[in-house]
Amino acid sequence: MRRQVLRWIGMGVLVVVLVTAFIMLGRWQLDRLEQRRERNSAVVAHENDEVQHYSDVMNKTIEEGDQWFKVTATGTFEPEQFQVRYRTLDNAYGTEVVGVLTTVEGDHLLIDRGFLPRESGQPDGEMPPVMTGEVTITGYVHRNEYGDENAQTPHGDQVRLINSDSLGEALGMDLVNGYVILIESDPADTGGLTPLGTPELTEGSHFSYALQWFSFAAIAVGGLVVLIRADIRDRKKAKRKAAEAAGSPESPVDTPDAVDASGRVGGS
Repeated sequence: MRRQVLRWIGMGVLVVVLVTAFIMLGRWQLDRLEQRRERNSAVVAHENDEVQHYSDVMNKTIEEGDQWFKVTATGTFEPEQFQVRYRTLDNAYGTEVVGVLTTVEGDHLLIDRGFLPRESGQPDGEMPPVMTGEVTITGYVHRNEYGDENAQTPHGDQVRLINSDSLGEALGMDLVNGYVILIESDPADTGGLTPLGTPELTEGSHFSYALQWFSFAAIAVGGLVVLIRADIRDRKKAKRKAAEAAGSPESPVDTPDAVDASGRVGGS
């Protein structure tokens, strides 16, 4: 019995670990769903807004609800730019190209120029040249991207996340918080990049994924209960069989009357 109890305890600990992990993953998917809904709300709220000067919007830390305002800025691009890896657009894989616009007001503003597709099985495409001369851009405001510090830190001219704090530190510049996703520019950007535009207003599969993880948690708990009940049932069955075997007399053996040495039945 003691061995069986230890087995139950071991299985219980394993189930607790699994259930905790499954619940955390489910809650993470619900958080992603809430972020998607907030983003969609911001897109809808600002889609019909007039274009504003960047300094009227990007004068603070850009949060989720501050995104997708349309802004404009005029200036010249710095020679440094970055290739943002592991990006997708319309199910195509590639990179995005981010440059620094020094505005006529003297600010340094990150501009996401657009998407550069990558051919299947090929390395990342070569970044187009930096735009030269004075440029007036119009684009969408976007908050910084956050994640692993290594992903935010540029390695040469490549980076995985667009974060004005990290890129500003690498460049030795004080960048305006957040960045601008380019819609159009005057003169036009001739780098052959695809503008990103606004995201699709869908909620994705986050809710169904959350239900899936919570279902796994319920299955793990249910499986533990079933296993313990099966062990108990088997133990009771084994005890019952043992009791029946111990309490049943041996089957009698039919014996004839005594036979004497001569082979005659006694008493006849």
